[in-house]
Amino acid sequence: MVGRYKPYPEYKPSGVEWVGNIPKSWDVRPLFGAAETESRKNETGSEKNVLSLSYGNIVDRDVETNFGLLPASFNTYQLVEPGEIILRLTDLQNDKRSLRVGFSKKKGIITSAYLKLVAKKHFLSEYFLYLLLHSYDTTKVFYGMGGGLRQSMKFEEMRRLPILIPPLPEQIQIAAFLDHETAKIDTLIAKQQRLIELLEEKRQAVISHAVTKGLNPNAPLRPSGIDWLGDVPAHWEVKPLKHFSTIRYGIGEPPKYHEEGTPLIRATNIRSGRISPIGLVYVNPFEIPANRIVWLEFGDIVVVRSGATTGDSSIIPHKYANSIAGFDMVVRPNQCLADFLAFALLSDYLRTNQIDIEKTRAAQPHLNAEELGNCFVLLPSEQEQVEIVDFISSKLVKLDGLVSKARVTVALLKERRTALISAAVTGKIDVRDWQPPQSISDQTTETFKEVFA
Repeated sequence: MVGRYKPYPEYKPSGVEWVGNIPKSWDVRPLFGAAETESRKNETGSEKNVLSLSYGNIVDRDVETNFGLLPASFNTYQLVEPGEIILRLTDLQNDKRSLRVGFSKKKGIITSAYLKLVAKKHFLSEYFLYLLLHSYDTTKVFYGMGGGLRQSMKFEEMRRLPILIPPLPEQIQIAAFLDHETAKIDTLIAKQQRLIELLEEKRQAVISHAVTKGLNPNAPLRPSGIDWLGDVPAHWEVKPLKHFSTIRYGIGEPPKYHEEGTPLIRATNIRSGRISPIGLVYVNPFEIPANRIVWLEFGDIVVVRSGATTGDSSIIPHKYANSIAGFDMVVRPNQCLADFLAFALLSDYLRTNQIDIEKTRAAQPHLNAEELGNCFVLLPSEQEQVEIVDFISSKLVKLDGLVSKARVTVALLKERRTALISAAVTGKIDVRDWQPPQSISDQTTETFKEVFA
């Protein structure tokens, strides 16, 4: 990071283990000497704008959806003003992925379980303090602190947290520099994320078109009799899924999990046609009644039957053959190519227009074997199924490769953003002479042109 920017001419020890040396003109003070905490309650209930700390951002909370726990009254919530810093310092040892520091840009109320800090403005910029604490957050400084049942920390327990204090004009310059530079990085991240969305949409379109129209644009068509589906190839069959596959439920009540053993494939591992190792757990088959175990075979398709991802599905690859099915349904094709059915289950005509409708008939998203089995599937000949699978697979290799490349780019950009903030607020780079350039380069335009020309 220092390679692109110059360091300060002189440094001195900061006395802070995770900071190291700081510029000679900087000071270090304990948190209580740099900021104070306060908690003014919304006692009259006059403030209605409920805020939430989400991924390091303070955002409006939609209380109408009743997502998450809500209090009987918001009068106990604390008032928040623009320029104040909010920290969520609970569950410090168990949850090491969340971002815990947010900067308020609006007025509202937020739960009193969070800590609010107000910078002492006569010598400390509130935005610089936020950036410094954000850097502490991303470098996991807080996780060695805290205690008690919820592994939390109050102001009294962090009051001696060392705070770096550059001269006030320098703080403002650092904040301006980071505001500009991180905005450029955020723009690039947003463009890459939009690229990922478009690639995923194209992936879905490739699958849906191939399994409903086939590969021959000149094939005779006939009306499907369904308005949203339109015409389909005249020689294709239309059958309920249950006529050419068996559908079984997994083990249901989960057994004890182990650090090693037989993989248990659960809803959390099902990701739009892929089995994700994230969240994979292991079980001992001898601890499960034999009549409850559904051993997964290569080519089985697991369909999520409850929760937010109800209806999502993934085919079982060789790697996860001989795993055990969890709570969800297992579809085993017997008169249809497994890969073709797996793609059909991901398509719009099956997933969006049949499965998603069935799953919302209950109060909570849910799908049972009867409902899934009654969904109709368009079936070409076996040879045509093979050709369609080969076509889709070849297209997805390219699209998935581009998605993977874009995700790597996003990860690298986020790492650069984190490193840049840390370098600036700890004095590893000298930005006192920095001036904003006139334009921002767009590094993703050519990628858009190449993929969507």
